[in-house]
Amino acid sequence: MTSAETADRRATLRRGPRRAREIAVVAGGTVLVALLVILLSTRAAHHVNHVPLSSSPRPVTVVPVRATQYRTTRRYVGAVEPWVEAAVGPQYVSAYVQTVTVRPGVAVRRGDVLATLDCSHPSAATRAVEMKAQAIDAQMKAAADEAQRVASMLDGGFVAANEAEQKQAASTAAKAELMETRANLLKASLDVRDCVLRSPFDGEIGTRSFDPGAFVHPGASIVSVVDRSVVRVTVDAPEKDFDALVPSTVVDIDVLATGARLSAPISRRAPRADPRTRTIHFEVDVPDPDRRYPVATTAIVKVAVGQPVAATEVPLYAATQEEGKAKLFVVADGVAHARTVPVLGESGGSLFVDPAALPSGSLVVSEGRALLEDGDEVRTVTESPVDAGPAPLPRGGGYGRPM
Repeated sequence: MTSAETADRRATLRRGPRRAREIAVVAGGTVLVALLVILLSTRAAHHVNHVPLSSSPRPVTVVPVRATQYRTTRRYVGAVEPWVEAAVGPQYVSAYVQTVTVRPGVAVRRGDVLATLDCSHPSAATRAVEMKAQAIDAQMKAAADEAQRVASMLDGGFVAANEAEQKQAASTAAKAELMETRANLLKASLDVRDCVLRSPFDGEIGTRSFDPGAFVHPGASIVSVVDRSVVRVTVDAPEKDFDALVPSTVVDIDVLATGARLSAPISRRAPRADPRTRTIHFEVDVPDPDRRYPVATTAIVKVAVGQPVAATEVPLYAATQEEGKAKLFVVADGVAHARTVPVLGESGGSLFVDPAALPSGSLVVSEGRALLEDGDEVRTVTESPVDAGPAPLPRGGGYGRPM
């Protein structure tokens, strides 16, 4: 045997034990994987739900409904307006704004100067008319004296009657011209007074539309003044609600700008409808000595009509409304029953239904009803019932201007 063959034989003998160890490791790993697969399969089999979901009770939340009273109301969108408002600006002259002494929010008194105009030209024109009036006055007096002297000479035959009549006519014409000039002087003085703009009443500045240097024309509003000692809530309602809007009827008002809620009687109602919109205008006066309510804002006015009737109060989210009826689920003996009940009205988060169709104390499904069907078994969790306090004025329908 050669040395090469001897070396190969020895290498083969050394690889034998190592190969046996590799085969043993692979076999052991295979056994462990098989055991792990069997263990996981067994564990998963224990967690499989073999009971159909349709046969298990469905978890839902229910709320007991309560008996209350419902009164039909009308709901309108109105506006909060000041008791009186004035747009202050020139009415006779066109001129440059010289000064504006106030800004929005400033309280003013009657007679306070709000703005001035550059009235150099109206002032000069007034002075010229005044001088002209003085000249015509002197001419009229001279003409009157001359006419009187000529008339005294008429009896002696020193002058003709025609001459005396002409002198009297000249005197009368001078007097008429003087009166015309005085009227022009009065007009010119009005133009001058128009150059100093004053507050017409006690109030607050609402808007400021021009600054010094602007050129304004008659009718332009430089500033506006509002009186909020009393605010008026004005509403235009459908003509069919005329009888429900009797003056002195107490209404509820929500001022959206501040969130304030108040009650006040109707102060006045128009005797005729607007021919274009067929709506009845009515107003509610609200005293506001502290100036809490901003004007030109929105107010929601609710007017109760009719007599209170018995009703069952249901959370609004527990029912679906369609054509004056509500669809809901009532739970009895662990089973959910679909019901369709007549709706009387709604208010805020509550729905008011016919108590004959849904008695007080019934358990109504409030959460989980989307997956329910009539006759499903349920597992209930009861939530707090509807607040048993006095029911708010329900909303019988929305009328008035669009919200």
